[in-house]
Amino acid sequence: MLFEAGCMTTAMGIMPHRDVEKALKLVLGLDIPFWPQLPHISFFEDMYVQFSQHFPGIAVDVGEKKLRFDSTRFDRELTEYALKMDDPQTFVLSQEYSAVYRRFLSESLEQYPAVRGQLIGPVSFGFRVTDENDRPIIYNPEVKSLLFDFIQKKINAQYRELKQKNNQAFVWLDEPGLGWVFSGLSGYSDVQAKADYSSFLSDLESIKALHLCANVNLPSLLSMGTELLSFDAFQLELMPKGYAESVAGFIRNGGILCWGIVPTDSATLESQTAAGLAEMLVGYWKVVTDNSGIPLDEIARQALIAPARCCLKNVCAVGANDDIKIRNNPDGADLSIEEQVVEKAFAYLREISEILRKKFRLDGT
Repeated sequence: MLFEAGCMTTAMGIMPHRDVEKALKLVLGLDIPFWPQLPHISFFEDMYVQFSQHFPGIAVDVGEKKLRFDSTRFDRELTEYALKMDDPQTFVLSQEYSAVYRRFLSESLEQYPAVRGQLIGPVSFGFRVTDENDRPIIYNPEVKSLLFDFIQKKINAQYRELKQKNNQAFVWLDEPGLGWVFSGLSGYSDVQAKADYSSFLSDLESIKALHLCANVNLPSLLSMGTELLSFDAFQLELMPKGYAESVAGFIRNGGILCWGIVPTDSATLESQTAAGLAEMLVGYWKVVTDNSGIPLDEIARQALIAPARCCLKNVCAVGANDDIKIRNNPDGADLSIEEQVVEKAFAYLREISEILRKKFRLDGT
């Protein structure tokens, strides 16, 4: 791997903030910062929309806040797309499709141990976007083939730009759709997904990194060919013993696990402490150690710490909506409930990281 994780902090790309500078200040306070996606600012900040620029057959309906795919338009635009495939700018995220990305790249980023980008994964995009017959485009073989290749080129383009700012840059794939694949209910099997991903990941220039905040089957995800896996660890509550060998094998092979241990809804977060969450995480690691023999400190060295999920809606607040404000920010600005939760979660991350770094002597002491 390009860096030793050492219980450093990072987070999900999607944030509830409406203030670009406020969001940037928060992420730049993490060990591994990333460019924030801020869908409350613009529909073009939506992670599905950000991917879609220049994909044949896609139209962005800003008024209805929908992505529309048309098979006839796809066929018509394929020729034009083929002419642009060799132009790197075709796959670069433009200013129009992100209010934050270019601003992030204007920062001095070389002092961080790593920086990160993100992009929606092909499985999730393929399930979410439907054609004129309401059929997910992942079931169209021609479209699916182009989809995987297109995202691959988008990731590589983003990675090259980030690498100019920090040599340890990487990009991870947001793939909530994989949770459905492994449920066996999608009609697109985990066997097919693994086969598609094997070829897809092989040509990525960045670390082969995957993020999933849905229900997880760790052994299945760890066998996808990734080198870094980010997942919602808080939801596990207890680490299944049957996961131990898969987790240990992944780490022994140099893999990094990003443990999403800090909940991002107000009710659950309110009942937790940083010390308690650190203890929960170490409890997971002890199950892995006891059932595989891998040392605890080896797990810690190859661990990142993150929130469990993003927080665009505070799901545990009855009647919560984007207009609810709480005025308790030190600078006097109003914050939505979701912004409050994210900022508190980020503060917990720093505390948990400090606890674990001291416990496993990762700070050089």
